[in-house]
Amino acid sequence: MGRKIKILHIQETIGSGGVERRRLSMAKHLDKFIFDQKFICTYAYGNIPDEISAEGYEVLPIGQLKSPLHWSQHRKVQKIIQEYQPDIIHGAVFEGVTLAAINGWLKKVPVVIIEETSFPVNRTWKGNLLMKLFSMISHKVIGVSQAATDEYLKGELKLSDKKVILVNNGVAQPRQVSEVELHEEKKRWGIEDYDFVIGSIGRMVSDANKRFSDLIRAFADFARNKKDVKLLLIGEGPKKFGYEKLVKDLGICNKVIFTGYQSDVSLFYQMMDVFALVSRNESFGLVLAEAMLNKLPVIATKVGGMKYIVEDRKTGFLVPVYDVQQIAEKLEVLFADKTTRLKMGRYGYEKALKEFTEERYVKIISNLYKQLNNTNQL
Repeated sequence: MGRKIKILHIQETIGSGGVERRRLSMAKHLDKFIFDQKFICTYAYGNIPDEISAEGYEVLPIGQLKSPLHWSQHRKVQKIIQEYQPDIIHGAVFEGVTLAAINGWLKKVPVVIIEETSFPVNRTWKGNLLMKLFSMISHKVIGVSQAATDEYLKGELKLSDKKVILVNNGVAQPRQVSEVELHEEKKRWGIEDYDFVIGSIGRMVSDANKRFSDLIRAFADFARNKKDVKLLLIGEGPKKFGYEKLVKDLGICNKVIFTGYQSDVSLFYQMMDVFALVSRNESFGLVLAEAMLNKLPVIATKVGGMKYIVEDRKTGFLVPVYDVQQIAEKLEVLFADKTTRLKMGRYGYEKALKEFTEERYVKIISNLYKQLNNTNQL
């Protein structure tokens, strides 16, 4: 066997988000006999950097990229490229794309891949221009969802089919949870076995996008005159205090549970009967795929990548963004009809198993790396 194919990943923060979880998937599951990997980021925190390191790979935080022309940061990346001599550089998130494209091109890295991990409805014309320029000096541009690929990369940026490839995000299979563990965890959070539980997961940084406020208001309407219903909100951030105040103002404190950040979300999905994500925009919506792998029916807003993940009236319901009334109505439908809930959950599980698993994602990425490396060797 020849030498390993060296992959240099570059992205912004490696913390707890979906992009870094996919890098962890590659650290764990790309064949270590074929690939070597190294990870550059602006900052690193939480357990994911440690898990990547535990796989035998370096995580190198270099500090914030303050602008596309922040040359001290570019020089740090160039030094790492010079020492590591990667065969492939793979940039994700705008900062990572910037560092990968510019320095991959300057240092003549054989293969440069950049990845559009968002559905950038608010990106400025300058940002779009830069993304197009970075695409021109890269060999491939990955879109993590059909929305990112078809609507943004091919639609708005007018990139060619030859340049762009769709690689749907993938999520890990949920861990098995025993009935005893599930019962104890429910008891810890004040959830009875007979409660009907609606759940959502996400960072509580800004309500402008995640719109937990819409879900809370819809739940308040739905929960009126109902006793055994709960809303389970998993996530942390500065907006959490505002959501807690809203819950208090609506008089539903006894029905809403804030858990804060949780690293083991499998346990919490299995407490739920319905999952909801009512964001203003999502490039993909990893938590939707996770919920579907847990056989949950989902309610999601018909925006970004979510409208391609959720099949309306098959795996759940799609609703207009900001439409509190429709969210409440769909909660009522799923509450009233257990047969529909179970049917949607089974259909969603089959769809997620076929299209959105970690194994499928890593296999596609592995084949792409090998194909591009082999092409470069010709």
